[in-house]
Amino acid sequence: MMAAVTSSAVAIPSFTGLKAGATPAKASATAKVAASPGPRLSIKASLKDVGVAVAATAASAILASNALAIEVKLGADDGSLAFVPSDFSVSAGEKIVFKNNAGFPHNVIFDEDEIPSGVDASKISMSDEDLLNAPGEIYSVTLTEKGTYSFYCSPHQGAGMVGKVTVN
Repeated sequence: MMAAVTSSAVAIPSFTGLKAGATPAKASATAKVAASPGPRLSIKASLKDVGVAVAATAASAILASNALAIEVKLGADDGSLAFVPSDFSVSAGEKIVFKNNAGFPHNVIFDEDEIPSGVDASKISMSDEDLLNAPGEIYSVTLTEKGTYSFYCSPHQGAGMVGKVTVN
């Protein structure tokens, strides 16, 4: 197939929440071809080649950025005051996103007595005064030291809103 192309745009699909070993999803690509007077370039490529190029570009972008390991809901779907999930594992250097879901305001405080020694709890926690007040607001943290970290929501700690992450 021959096509005269003067400009093209490729939409790269979103790869939110990828995990190693996940089932590959179908990617879609959109190409816009505009005809205009001027020099033309002939391109011979199959859709499969374009898909491979899009997948390679997306994989490079994911590896270059801080990979998202997990999204933790602040407040369960049923309105209960909980982190969902409340006990999970990530690899060192993966991003954890805490996202307001229900029962807010919330925050994320790491317990200075229940984190690996040498880690400064104030550098990975929100302050007690900072609160996520609206649906969808997020707090992100990347933990680099291996070990177990306990955390809580200060307004709801007494109601049992606590969690634990193990960094491998």
